[in-house]
Amino acid sequence: MIERIFRSSRFLVLVAVATTAISAVLLYGVSLNTMIHLLLELTQQFPSSANDSKSLAVKLLKLLDLLLIAITFQLIAISLYRLFVKPLPAEQSASLGPLDIRSFHDLKKTLIQVSVVIIVILFLEHAVEVGARLETLYFGAAVSLVVFSAVYAWKNMK
Repeated sequence: MIERIFRSSRFLVLVAVATTAISAVLLYGVSLNTMIHLLLELTQQFPSSANDSKSLAVKLLKLLDLLLIAITFQLIAISLYRLFVKPLPAEQSASLGPLDIRSFHDLKKTLIQVSVVIIVILFLEHAVEVGARLETLYFGAAVSLVVFSAVYAWKNMK
């Protein structure tokens, strides 16, 4: 009886799956809305100076950052579903590429890789927005330390 309860409790993960899936959809919707507004803004006033172009670049980097976070939520939702609710047979999951997550270990590796890309984009955003200042050097040092630590952890996962 207890074993049956434990097996059935795996469906509680559906709460996390639904929450992360809805979050991903919301973030995709916000990204699409942001892109539409950016396009409308461009049709009204095309960048005519270097500062306007930098501002556009920063907005696009922020949009890319938001999309990567949405992808991360989507990956988490799919992974949790496949790990707990309905695992896929090996022949079906082989064609999924990055979505072929068979364990928490695979999920952690994928999340570290996506997080590193997001962190690098955040640094690029900052560098374009602020420019070459001492603050950017400090921020770059902090980012490089975090990226180094993440890559080290990823390489040493067994």
